[in-house]
Amino acid sequence: MRLSLSALLFAGMALAKDLRHPRMGGPEIKARAPTAPSYKLPTSTDSPKPIIPETNATKKFKVDGTKIPDVDFDIGESYAGLLPISDKKNVSELYFWFFPSENALAGDEILIWLNGGPGCSSLEGLLQENGPFIWQYGTYKPVKNPYTWVNLTNVVWVEQPAGTGFSQKKGTPSATNEIEVAEQFLGFWKNFMDTFGLHGRKVYITGESYAGYYVPYIADAMHNATDTEYYNIESIMFYDPSTSYDVVQDDIPTVPFVEYWQPLFSFNKTFMSSLQARHESCGYAAFLEEAFTFPPTGPLPTPPDVNELNDTCRLWNDVTIAAPLINPCWDVYQVATTCPLLWDVLGFPGSFSYLPEGASIYFNRTEVQKAINAPVQEWEECSSGVLDQDTSPPSGLSVLPRVIEKNTKTIIGHGMLDMILIMNGTIVMIQNMTWNGAQGFSVGPSEWQDFYVPYHSELSESSLAGAGVFGQWHTERGLTFATVDLSGHMVPQYAPSAAYRQLEFLLGRIDNLGEVSDFTTQTGNFGNDNATMKMF
Repeated sequence: MRLSLSALLFAGMALAKDLRHPRMGGPEIKARAPTAPSYKLPTSTDSPKPIIPETNATKKFKVDGTKIPDVDFDIGESYAGLLPISDKKNVSELYFWFFPSENALAGDEILIWLNGGPGCSSLEGLLQENGPFIWQYGTYKPVKNPYTWVNLTNVVWVEQPAGTGFSQKKGTPSATNEIEVAEQFLGFWKNFMDTFGLHGRKVYITGESYAGYYVPYIADAMHNATDTEYYNIESIMFYDPSTSYDVVQDDIPTVPFVEYWQPLFSFNKTFMSSLQARHESCGYAAFLEEAFTFPPTGPLPTPPDVNELNDTCRLWNDVTIAAPLINPCWDVYQVATTCPLLWDVLGFPGSFSYLPEGASIYFNRTEVQKAINAPVQEWEECSSGVLDQDTSPPSGLSVLPRVIEKNTKTIIGHGMLDMILIMNGTIVMIQNMTWNGAQGFSVGPSEWQDFYVPYHSELSESSLAGAGVFGQWHTERGLTFATVDLSGHMVPQYAPSAAYRQLEFLLGRIDNLGEVSDFTTQTGNFGNDNATMKMF
């Protein structure tokens, strides 16, 4: 399982990338609103003066923020279109959508967001995670996103590698490994920096899922380029990433995950006993016991059944087939999901595709494509034929350690309700990785600190987000790992306020993830100066 979701089978149906936004609300929340000071996260729509100076190069990419179909507000200044991956003729082109920020602290920054797949569009992230406007599952129309990352810095969402979304495969041979993916991205990035005059800015690379490959490999290529005019790489952050062997991130941690969340699965005793017995006989229990030693005593052995040849040990497959027999709306990306299945303007509201009669996929509409300078063509959230046979080793077994050593910060966040890539598997990867002179973390989760998300009064039912203690975090030797409670695979969607706080840390706006203080873009007194406060 490499998150090429068209290749996965889920109860006889093809899996596809998914997001979920559990609705929060009710009279008791509405009743609080008058007593809480109001605040407004700044948006990029408040000033008519362009942030990016207009030039002949930028003019053709300008997007009219007042004419985005179905969006009844100005989304602000943005630029979108295709740029080639080199200065040669007849080469592949990558599609981007760039939003400059009005945040005064963002003047020397540029942040890249990449979705995974491989072949899944970063417009998914823009529309349903961290963009200026969001259209969540089951909702009537797009709304303003108070937790858009554009409030903090300049953000560009890029569809890559070529063949993903609107990005065009042309004369350039298709990438077959992450070295080629990174090389093509750096060619695009040079053209992007030249077009918008962003030379010398600090570059932050972020993403999720299969971007656990993309982000470290691209960061490594930028470091190796030693050209700060174009590739002034500062830090990276990625969520629920694919960074190790599939068996490490799926089969090996499956049984502890199911045991922890047993009420969400409701498996009978016979099936649970079978899973637990095979967890032992396949060697997974012993491997996890050794891996969860803090500090590590030495390199871990090769994981049991690393090539996944023993069908008896495919515990992840067995669980993902059994779970929807009990709960037909069960979602491998967010295991707390129950029926009904909500509709999604991108066509994937769960572990499989679904679009109700009469609905259309948003980015497949001609008027939408014309409004955002995209080619008029069929668009899919996850395109097939992109890196189907990626020959590169996982980043945690290759480039990630040296990238951590060169970065200012490296942050890995992980949603606790995600089963497409299980949190314990990511910890195993960390514990077997050596960086900055030592292996793994020296202390385990029982000694990690609380991750704090500021309280706030953003009470619009279209953009509710949690607050308070929201997980745990730990930093050693330049690497920060953070768990995110109540979140599935796509952290910026399931827990937008938590992702916003983590971005503040990535950018250096706060000292650490345990800091008890307001959001840096927040005004008003919300009690965040009281570290003992656990509720509004």
